Amino acid sequence: MDFSIAILFFGFGIGVLVGMTGMGGGALMTPLLILLFGVSPTTAIGTDILYAAVTKTVGGWRHFKMKTVNMGLVFWLACGSVPAAVFGVQLVSWLQDRLGEDKLDSLVYAVLGGTLLMVGIITLGRALILARTISERDDFKIELRHKVAAVTIGATTGFVIGVTSAGSGTVIAVLLIAVFRLTPKRVVGTDVFHAAIVLWAAGIAHFGHGNVDLGLVGNILLGSVPGVVVGASLMNRVNQDGIRIALGLVLILSGIFTVQKGDPVVWPIAAVVAGMGFALILMAPRWYQHFRPPEAIAAEQRAAGKQPPEAD
Repeated sequence: MDFSIAILFFGFGIGVLVGMTGMGGGALMTPLLILLFGVSPTTAIGTDILYAAVTKTVGGWRHFKMKTVNMGLVFWLACGSVPAAVFGVQLVSWLQDRLGEDKLDSLVYAVLGGTLLMVGIITLGRALILARTISERDDFKIELRHKVAAVTIGATTGFVIGVTSAGSGTVIAVLLIAVFRLTPKRVVGTDVFHAAIVLWAAGIAHFGHGNVDLGLVGNILLGSVPGVVVGASLMNRVNQDGIRIALGLVLILSGIFTVQKGDPVVWPIAAVVAGMGFALILMAPRWYQHFRPPEAIAAEQRAAGKQPPEAD
């Protein structure tokens, strides 16, 4: 198959997936560019981020018109993610100057592969466990603790996005469910709209460091922009859990193939650090709730129209 046609085909498929679920863009396109098309890791990451910024801008605008975006959460997520993503790009550039291209490629393979493994596991967990164990809500009043959580999530995932391009949809979507308990349509809309903002910041930073192939970006966009429009229209018509299970398995396999090209010492460390970081973010709301005074919990339940449980 001709290179341009293959890129167009994969761009459309990933665009549909992003439009339907908000997931899979950077986590799939970067390993595809590296493993199938032989693009260098840093160029693949920068190119993927810039193309994804355009794609998610289209999807984000569509979701905004559909009123599925929580703009308050988007703002506080972006307060953490935008500077962290730019810092991640700067760190990659600094390492390239210190280590050289070959050593940096080995390091990026390892970090990207370890991150893909964790993102794949998180995606499977979301489809098999998380969505069935958390009560969902369409909206809520954003308080100080929500703002702190959003900035922390944004900073953590923004850095990962700047370094690897993975996680702008998959990981943040999981955290929007686990931490803020949003309904699926709100998760996808908020996730895609926020991703557009952070990806533009990281994409411009990568472009400034020469990590973007504009011709390749244009080829991918020819497929991905119509794909994301089609995907957004199909969002409520497909079994998303089935798609997430398949996506999780693909991400794990991509991670396995990618880490084999990287530093064998670095990728387990990257996977463990990513796993511990996401676990801490997921557990933080439960710890906070556990140590809150009963009076504060009762007042919050009354404000939400719920009757607090009577004391024995």
